[in-house]
Amino acid sequence: MTARVLILCCAAALCCAADPLLVGQTRSASCVAVMGPEILGADLARAIPAFREVPPDLSIFPSPLPGAVRAISAFEVQALAARFGVRDATSSEICFRIATEPLTRARVIESMKDSLKIPDLQIEVVDMSNETAPVGRIEFDRGNLRVPATPTRDLPVMWRGDVIYAGDRRFSIWAKVKLTAPITRLVAVESLRAGVPIRADQIREQVTDAFPVSPGREITLSAIDGLVPVKAIAAGTEIQAADLTRQTAVNRGDLVHVEVRKGAARVALTGRAESNGQMGDLVPVRNMESSRVFQARVDGRDSVVVHLDGAGEILQ
Repeated sequence: MTARVLILCCAAALCCAADPLLVGQTRSASCVAVMGPEILGADLARAIPAFREVPPDLSIFPSPLPGAVRAISAFEVQALAARFGVRDATSSEICFRIATEPLTRARVIESMKDSLKIPDLQIEVVDMSNETAPVGRIEFDRGNLRVPATPTRDLPVMWRGDVIYAGDRRFSIWAKVKLTAPITRLVAVESLRAGVPIRADQIREQVTDAFPVSPGREITLSAIDGLVPVKAIAAGTEIQAADLTRQTAVNRGDLVHVEVRKGAARVALTGRAESNGQMGDLVPVRNMESSRVFQARVDGRDSVVVHLDGAGEILQ
């Protein structure tokens, strides 16, 4: 065989025999387990001790995906031996796989608690991924937790997570869980009317075990001041943040006091608000005499302010 033919045969063997996607559970059990994104010299030496002189951190091949193996044929082993000047290398095939381990409920729960950081949190794993996963760090991102429509009902929710392995590779996992923790709810002591400001004595706090993650903003007793219900709330009903809004200082159709300011000068007039507005909002106001509509900033209850520049233009 000529040297040219020998080179071509070697190239073909290296191209075809190094296919990393040879899948087989029984075969992979005997393969050398690796942890990183690359099969390194140290991994090669664990498979064949004769390669112990190869630099341990030298990249040889990309590591396979979980469930697949990276097979290296006997011909490739000999080619690697020639490359690194290794004698007495084995003439048999070797293979590598990503190191895996079973997922445990204890590790899943530990990761979830670390993600939520909620005191006295109770987690019951109803069901979860039952396949083996790569050896790595389990991560359950809070943003992937589904929130039940009714937090007080004892129903499991889906939470998707990942195992971070081989650097920054991700392996998807999931779990159905029941989450409960002591939470403080606000309950109406008496019926509350829509649009009427709430007083502190109309609300009481109640501690109960419930789903601890709110889908929206949370409301506290100290933040009730200045809020009004957007709809009627019956006595004994829990008050959600979505049920409340800030009280408007200016209401559409109401007459408002308008103060026009230009430097130190002040001019007062009466206008009609064309929309609702809270403190600091810009609202359209109609001049009662000229019917002209201009923008004014809400400055108080039924009070707005207009700032003029030197040319008489409105500044807001």
